[in-house]
Amino acid sequence: MGQKTHPYGLRLGIIKSWHSKWFTDSGFAELLNEDLLLRRYTEKRLEHAGIANIEILRAPRRVTIDIHTARPGIVIGRKGVEVDKLKGELQMLTGKEVVLNIIEVKKPELSAKLVAESIAKQLEGRVSFRRAMKRAVSAAMNLGAEG
Repeated sequence: MGQKTHPYGLRLGIIKSWHSKWFTDSGFAELLNEDLLLRRYTEKRLEHAGIANIEILRAPRRVTIDIHTARPGIVIGRKGVEVDKLKGELQMLTGKEVVLNIIEVKKPELSAKLVAESIAKQLEGRVSFRRAMKRAVSAAMNLGAEG
């Protein structure tokens, strides 16, 4: 039996990037748990906004969170009210200064996570699974997906 490597293991740093970009001499477990808490809270809070990816960068007293979303208007809200509210909630969780960057996903049909969430919502809405899958695959192929 051969040992299997994780698919991301050989791709990190070359094709894909890390989801968290920071290092520390001590307290690694606490910071990792804080990252998981921030990710889960943000994904739960912005569940309907089409979050494709969350990247976390850390400095000594600052946490920068890049939120890649298909619908930035929902995340930002009217006059930036929602993003300010989210920033305050995340600062309460971490106790550090939080900087939020909202990045729009230009082609959400090419993001596997967003396509999967879309199909799941359609299935919950009692749409035929064949129709949902065909629609998702054809939309991705029309936008230039290779397979």
